[in-house]
Amino acid sequence: MTVVIDRVSRPDPARREAPVSAAERVRKKDAAGGLYKPRTPIYPKLVHGKWRAIKWALLAAMLTIYYVTPWIRWDRPGKLPDQAVLVDFAGRRFYFFDIQLWPQEVHFITGLLVIAALSLFLVTALFGRLWCGYACPQTVWTDLFIYVERLFEGDRNARMRLDAAPWSFDKLWRKTGKHLVWLGIGFGTGGAWIFYFHDAPQLLADFWVGQAPATAYIFCFLLTATTYGFAGFMREQVCFYMCPWPRIQGAMLDHHSLQVTYRYDRGEPRGAHKKGQAWTGRGDCIDCRQCVVACPMGIDIRNGPQMECINCGLCIDACDEIMVKVGRPKALIAYDTDSAVAERQRGNTPRYKFVRPRTVYYTVGLLIVCGLMVWGLVTRPHYDVHALRDRNPTFVRLHDGAIRNGYTLKVANRTFSPQTVEIGFEGVPNARLRSPGRPASRVLTIRAEPNEVTSVRVFVTAEPDDLASANMPAAFEIRAPGETRRTKTTFLSGAANP
Repeated sequence: MTVVIDRVSRPDPARREAPVSAAERVRKKDAAGGLYKPRTPIYPKLVHGKWRAIKWALLAAMLTIYYVTPWIRWDRPGKLPDQAVLVDFAGRRFYFFDIQLWPQEVHFITGLLVIAALSLFLVTALFGRLWCGYACPQTVWTDLFIYVERLFEGDRNARMRLDAAPWSFDKLWRKTGKHLVWLGIGFGTGGAWIFYFHDAPQLLADFWVGQAPATAYIFCFLLTATTYGFAGFMREQVCFYMCPWPRIQGAMLDHHSLQVTYRYDRGEPRGAHKKGQAWTGRGDCIDCRQCVVACPMGIDIRNGPQMECINCGLCIDACDEIMVKVGRPKALIAYDTDSAVAERQRGNTPRYKFVRPRTVYYTVGLLIVCGLMVWGLVTRPHYDVHALRDRNPTFVRLHDGAIRNGYTLKVANRTFSPQTVEIGFEGVPNARLRSPGRPASRVLTIRAEPNEVTSVRVFVTAEPDDLASANMPAAFEIRAPGETRRTKTTFLSGAANP
């Protein structure tokens, strides 16, 4: 009898390999080398505490402002748009409640950008990257997407198990549902954005029947795709590789800036701690790594200040929960300064210096720009006038010897109501003004429509005896209720006195 010995090893059907998490698979792939480092998935754990509650409150407030603002109505007369906040490119206007800005007033937009920059510099110098941790759109929408992810897939451990598990109906419906909600949020984000540039109710009606402008569909798609991609997949990579602020902030911070800080003077030496064990000769940190698993950036705050830290404070809440459980004081991780930690380590009482040269510079600059903005808005003219003199012919000699110049006046009425405006001419004695369809007189009266530029054709006639030279400086004077505006021009007569 022939005996065949099969030396090929066969897997034991009763023995299955343990599931491998997505993060572990990426680490193995990255270990092989290559030019591109794949993203290591981060599964931040849900924590409860003061800073998490503040983030939830700010998230709800900012998203409400973003989605609701285009629907706020604001009464304006006539045919003016009744949307409170509107960037009207077609009408070349920006409306913000009672304020409207014209293209010629772009300096106010520049002022707002300078105020935003100086405010960001000042807040960063005082309190670290609060903008990144609480108000940055990338942080806000990522928080919202992670919230949706938890609803479908559970908290940190459940999500890791689901990613490591083979595909099944349970995994399929959870992943599908999550991504559909993400796309819905992204579409809502893009939809809300385009409402700022068109009348929201009308655009909403036109959008679904294909009658909206092409730009509305393009930008809605772009905002949907970027929101879905940035908040759903890239997340912390946007902060690491795309945003310049983490690198710029180093110039704003110093050792007196408040930041999320691990108080190593109290936490070290760290190590595991058993119940009932004494705390003498060791630090309060029990090396539980809860601060790491709660961090949405995947860093260890105990390694000191890092470019990746967004100062969101979630590690503070995670650490406080552990400190309560082990019976130690809270705030092992807290908003603190490097200077204060160093002073405590030396046995001194820490001092917090909020008034420093850099904070003074930022504050003074901010106050100056804010003052200029307020002064500009309060004193900004309600009317403006420009005079365009005819170039061909430069002047006309009438049959009675009088000299006539032609002008086109553009009168801008920046108010929300029609105004009666008087037009006078200075610099030429006894000059007479005439507009087509109106008799000649020393003063012309026109109606300036609200929020529009009224164009008026004006002919100025003067007698040769009243002309002192062939080129006389002159000016149009516009008198409106409560305001007078002047614009310079010239009156040409050539050889008026041959």
